[in-house]
Amino acid sequence: MPFFIIFVLIPFIEIYVFLQVGDSIGIGTTLFLAFFTAVLGGIIIKYQGMATLQAVQNSLRHGQAPMAEIFDGFCLVAAGATLITPGFVTDTIGFLLLIPAVRTLIRTTIGKHMEMRSMHDINIDPDNPYSDQRDIHVIETEYTRVEDEDEHKP
Repeated sequence: MPFFIIFVLIPFIEIYVFLQVGDSIGIGTTLFLAFFTAVLGGIIIKYQGMATLQAVQNSLRHGQAPMAEIFDGFCLVAAGATLITPGFVTDTIGFLLLIPAVRTLIRTTIGKHMEMRSMHDINIDPDNPYSDQRDIHVIETEYTRVEDEDEHKP
């Protein structure tokens, strides 16, 4: 539901801000800025995608999990996409995503949130914390398929 509200509100906010900026600096300059940021977004997507792929490969060569590189690449592609989208609010979001410190802040915030969520999903028996966590209602068995000879007769 929050995504729906965001996708409904963003266009209205963009139109309002676009009209306000156009009223302040003129329609020609406003349209130029919208076009310029769209071209800039396309360039960012093109070059940062390849740079991210190289960073991921470099991390893998060194035996490291490329989680930060993948997240940064996602943020850079999102920055390019928001810069391509006409509007000054999305352009502001896109420019913020280009700043490494902002990406690091977002990554650590999301990481802490995911860590907290994963802690709530763990069920540990307080009486026996080292016990096997399998479901006691599961019955494990083995079977061998036996075919009737009557099934193979013509």
